[in-house]
Amino acid sequence: MLKFILSVSFCLSAVVSFCQTDEGFKADRDTEEFSTGSKLSSSLFTESKTADLDLLGKVWGFLKYYHPAVAAGNYNWDFELFRILPRVLEAKNQKELNAILNKWVVSLGKLESAKEEVVKQEIKIRPDFSWMDKKALGSELTLSLEEVRKAKRSSENYYIGRVANVLNAEFKHEQPYGAMNYHDEGLRLLCLYRYWNIIQYFFPYKNLIEEDWNKVLTEFIPKFVKADNELDYKLTVLALIARIHDTHANILGMDNTLSYYKGRKYTPIEIGFVENKAVVIDYFDKNRGERSGLKIGDVVEKINGSSVEEIVKEKLALTPASNYPTQLRDIARDLLRSNGFSISIEYWNGTEKLPAQLNAYNDWEINLYAKYQKKDTCFKMIDKGIAYLYPGSVKNECLPKIISEIQKSKGLIIDFRCYPSDFIVFSLGEHLLPKATSFAKLSTGSITSPGLFTMTDEIKVGKDNPDFFKGKIIIIINETTQSSAEYHTMAFRTAPNATVIGSTTAGADGNVSQFMLPGLINTRISGIGVYYPDGKETQRIGIIPDFEVKPTIKGIKERKDEVLERAIKLINEK
Repeated sequence: MLKFILSVSFCLSAVVSFCQTDEGFKADRDTEEFSTGSKLSSSLFTESKTADLDLLGKVWGFLKYYHPAVAAGNYNWDFELFRILPRVLEAKNQKELNAILNKWVVSLGKLESAKEEVVKQEIKIRPDFSWMDKKALGSELTLSLEEVRKAKRSSENYYIGRVANVLNAEFKHEQPYGAMNYHDEGLRLLCLYRYWNIIQYFFPYKNLIEEDWNKVLTEFIPKFVKADNELDYKLTVLALIARIHDTHANILGMDNTLSYYKGRKYTPIEIGFVENKAVVIDYFDKNRGERSGLKIGDVVEKINGSSVEEIVKEKLALTPASNYPTQLRDIARDLLRSNGFSISIEYWNGTEKLPAQLNAYNDWEINLYAKYQKKDTCFKMIDKGIAYLYPGSVKNECLPKIISEIQKSKGLIIDFRCYPSDFIVFSLGEHLLPKATSFAKLSTGSITSPGLFTMTDEIKVGKDNPDFFKGKIIIIINETTQSSAEYHTMAFRTAPNATVIGSTTAGADGNVSQFMLPGLINTRISGIGVYYPDGKETQRIGIIPDFEVKPTIKGIKERKDEVLERAIKLINEK
């Protein structure tokens, strides 16, 4: 998570008062009619209705975030969807559909127009209203929607806010429907509409999706309609999340249904992709791992009769991540999972292909997180006169003592193959740079103009400091370098004599915004955009090293940290 203060706001006077009465918001009192579900009949859904449902989803989301009466908390907008869905599905043609939707928009109340807002900040993304096609929607519905778009709005909104200081989106009053009936088509469509519109109006990297987001809604409507059991529904949600290409975005927490789908038991073997092959990089349980017959550096080629290449190809569409290396990182974690007691594999040990039967264990029988629980120092001196800092366990209170040791060294290695345990961008940065230096700028969204993202001023690290560290700095990164670690790397690489080595990072930066989907699905997105001072992208691309250095299978076999060795060599070079 990033920690900084911004001073960007978009605030217009409200035409509809956003105030909570003694009885609460009207939306909060509308709780009974659809408390058990949408009450929709599956017989109403046909493929021919996809276009109608597509338009409904867009109008529903637009009104949710743009109409002052909805923003004021006057409507339970989920329930309003359930109320209008039957009428939409019964519409005989486009003209009748447009009339139904127009009557709905007008029924929300009269609007007062706002003066056109002049945006002084640099605009990164503009709202997309391309779907408001007058030819398709008709003149009356188009005019009604235009009036909503131009209406006065408050910076207070029942469904959306912004986190203090950081200003990423805060999604409010999103009911999780924990007792969801997965046969309920209305709830499944609500999930799709909710997610699609959150991306449409509040995802700072929507411009990097690399496909028409409008067409994604059309594509997923029949998929959600058909997903009438818990597993199919959650896999469809996962596939939708994967389409935004954001490593921050996934289904969070322990989900029993998805856990069973992936396999509830684990082998003691840790797999990583090295040279694009599934390589044994470590053991979760050393004794059981060694008894399996597999050695560090062996290459797994087949699992239960399927090649690793086939398995990866199948899993890509269900693996949300910003880029391919990070997808491989996440796929590797689940390759050797099973619901049975063993997994059949075929592997290459460097000289021959061999079969093996790997025992699978419950997660409480082998410690999957042992490597993250090792009590190791956050700082040490390695080689001769080289300081090594591991941000995964460093704390700000330790920095004064660490800095004094760093100043005595000829070089510093900062190993960001981890997630920082504390935010040390500015506290460490002031010792690495001789003066304040720009390293990033951000994009933030708008409550009053949803879909608009504007750029902030440049963010600087460092201060005037003639006693800054003058030795070489080597920063190590790879696909596990994510979010805050990427942000730290951006800052520290601006130091004199700093060099970044390793491989492309996870490509997901910016404070996250979390929200719920029907079925008690907890998910999130990157909530603000992070860029270099010149506006160059970091999302999806990741942090590009100055020198690419990757582990090799040979190095893994020999238990070498080849990237760290290269870092030491670079510091020792004259």
